[in-house]
Amino acid sequence: MFRHIVLLAWTADATAEQKADVAAQLAKLPGAIPEIRHYEIGVDAGVNEGNHDLAVVADFDDVDGYLVYRDHPAHLAVITDYLKPILATRAAVQHQL
Repeated sequence: MFRHIVLLAWTADATAEQKADVAAQLAKLPGAIPEIRHYEIGVDAGVNEGNHDLAVVADFDDVDGYLVYRDHPAHLAVITDYLKPILATRAAVQHQL
């Protein structure tokens, strides 16, 4: 298995509606990209100051499955149309399970 983890932080002017739209659109990706084996989206609990705002954890059979996801038009559309307009910072890591 291959895991992809992304942490996202929003701009100060991001609205609640925009934030919800990102999560809603990301949640549609498992139905559009069969290579996704497991997909979790989590909003930060707000316990520690300075955390990122949203986490995505995605599992794939292998690196090739991840690459299909990374380059998939549905995923790229979510990034372009919903994520980038409110994205302040992004951190990511991929690793073998």
